[in-house]
Amino acid sequence: MRGPASLLLTALAAVLLLSACGTERADTRDGGPGAVTPTSGTQVTDPGIDGVRITSVTLPSSSPSPGRGHSVTADRLPGDSGISAAYEVTNRGTEAMTYTILVDFTDAAGQVMGNTRETVRAVGAGKSVRGIVGPGVVAPGSSSVTRAEVADVTRVPADEAPAEAGDCPSSGIRVFADEGDAAMGLRVVGLRLENCGSRDHFVNGYPLLELLDDNREPVDGVRILKGSGGITTGAGPDEAPEPVTLKPGETAIATLVWRNTTASGMPVTVPYVRVRAHAGADPVMVTPGLDLGTTGELGVRPWRRAPR
Repeated sequence: MRGPASLLLTALAAVLLLSACGTERADTRDGGPGAVTPTSGTQVTDPGIDGVRITSVTLPSSSPSPGRGHSVTADRLPGDSGISAAYEVTNRGTEAMTYTILVDFTDAAGQVMGNTRETVRAVGAGKSVRGIVGPGVVAPGSSSVTRAEVADVTRVPADEAPAEAGDCPSSGIRVFADEGDAAMGLRVVGLRLENCGSRDHFVNGYPLLELLDDNREPVDGVRILKGSGGITTGAGPDEAPEPVTLKPGETAIATLVWRNTTASGMPVTVPYVRVRAHAGADPVMVTPGLDLGTTGELGVRPWRRAPR
């Protein structure tokens, strides 16, 4: 018969053995159900789009882990959703490019809970740039975000990218496209010309347009119409061009109008438009995403002074 001291040593050995087994099951190296939530960045194996990819997602500690090493948990700060995504932009081309990326934040079922658009300027050839974005406003009561993904990427030569608000090119004019409007298959996008310089600027007529494909090569087979009457009467009557003199701080607007009707043939999409405010002006490349269907037509209205 064993004495009390022997029984105590046997019990202590059993407890130590069980503790050791439990620690082995929680080892994160096997990635199994017992894996401990990581506390540092974890690589995401998403290949991304056009050299843009998500590298990790940070979720608040109350959110469920998406598994497969996609997230890092973090405590929620006051006024902060606690959700963000780290991204990497790699320029594999031969010239500096400005990227505009759309990142979707989704739940486990793939439903988009929030998204954000980010512009990454002048990424040099062969260079990579990293950053962090949040999901914008996530509606209360929405399903928890579990992952982020790159939804869309556009990229234009850095020296043709629209200037940021508050920045003024050496030309003294800033050209950019607005968000546009769509209804019943009719599409309307405004081109805006802002006199951000210190002297008056004069325009008369139509902006000069070059339609470009995904590789920023010219698109054939699309007629650019002066005016929109041949496409719709919904944009108002066509008017002849008139001289417009913009004082510093004033803006002119020209309108692109098209339909996305699809009949027989191959639908045409024009992701990029190179714009010159007038002959001799520096080119600016905008990304209105012209879904022209099979219409083969794009209407452009002349420059008009924008309402104050």
